[in-house]
Amino acid sequence: MVKNYPTVSEEYLKAVEKAKKKLRGLIAEKNCAPIMLRLAWHSAGTFDQCSRTGGPFGTMRFDAELAHGANSGLDIALRLLAPIREQFPTISYADFYQLAGVVAVEVTGGPEVPFHPGRPDKAEPPVEGRLPDATKGSDHLRDVFVKQMGLTDQDIVALSGGHTLGRCHKERSGFEGPWTENPLIFDNSYFKELLSGEKEGLLQLPSDKALLADPSFRPIVEKYAADEDAFFAEYAEAHLKLSELGICRFAEAC
Repeated sequence: MVKNYPTVSEEYLKAVEKAKKKLRGLIAEKNCAPIMLRLAWHSAGTFDQCSRTGGPFGTMRFDAELAHGANSGLDIALRLLAPIREQFPTISYADFYQLAGVVAVEVTGGPEVPFHPGRPDKAEPPVEGRLPDATKGSDHLRDVFVKQMGLTDQDIVALSGGHTLGRCHKERSGFEGPWTENPLIFDNSYFKELLSGEKEGLLQLPSDKALLADPSFRPIVEKYAADEDAFFAEYAEAHLKLSELGICRFAEAC
């Protein structure tokens, strides 16, 4: 089935390309790829396929959503983005936040994630409590990613590999430390570290360990640890799906 994306003007496309160049410079200079990826994910991951509410529609611009416990610290990302955002007022916040996430993966050596503009900004932030809880296991992951968002087991594991970037901060999440030795490089080291067991100075969350304990998740972890190309390909697919949750397309009821 051919996807039928929202139509935007040539001027809009040009603005997106210019904004992408600015974002590359910002993210490389400030080493802020991890928080930009988190912003994009948390913006999109609130989508509920039953009520068709939440999702990547720019509502993180509202204080009410920023105040959600899972979004602690994302005000830093918005402050970093503000000077660039001001230069491109025609781009929706929805597109801008997702573009920042795509560029964050690219700048740190990850796969090229396709980006299709045209997300509208919505006026109502989602209710709190839709994002995954790092203290819980595989049943919870499926409740959030499969039942709520409409993604798959493969998507869960691939997106978990995004933890190759960044670290947890105790004041934000209750956990502390990076998942990998180089948290500013996007590669498959998250999966290698997961399989090699716990190490001093590196983090493994309960939701990370759940990937090893679950009989459906573990083979995917092992595949990605052994084959970075496979991880990159399937990560790009999962990231694209996440970033487009709720966007009306051909043959999709809205």
